[in-house]
Amino acid sequence: MLTGGCLCGEIRYETTGEPFHLTNCHCSMCRRASGAPMVSWFSVPRTQLRWQRGTPQAYRSSAYATRGFCPSCGTQLTFASDRDPSEIDITTCSLDDPELLPPEDHTRVSSRLSWIKLDDGLPQHLEARPESS
Repeated sequence: MLTGGCLCGEIRYETTGEPFHLTNCHCSMCRRASGAPMVSWFSVPRTQLRWQRGTPQAYRSSAYATRGFCPSCGTQLTFASDRDPSEIDITTCSLDDPELLPPEDHTRVSSRLSWIKLDDGLPQHLEARPESS
């Protein structure tokens, strides 16, 4: 089981789902939503995410996706795409122990900031990873 929450502690979650799609996303929307040069995410089946305390506020960030964040401190917690209603992405660094889920690749590197140098040896995808990954 993985546990995490927001900065102020108003929202806490747990997931028993097997994490997949561990990535560093470099898209401009993730950058703006987080105020950071990239955001680390992991995915789980939506049915395996449980809110233990509080409820994230939803923000429709595009025609097909909703981001969940703490209404008190603003911590970005989730990304849910209408294109795949069976899974949800969770910000890796909202975990109590983010060391448990290091990224396995970089996605949307076509939007990567020029001053971010990637030399970690992880696969880099110009946009989304191929469907078979």
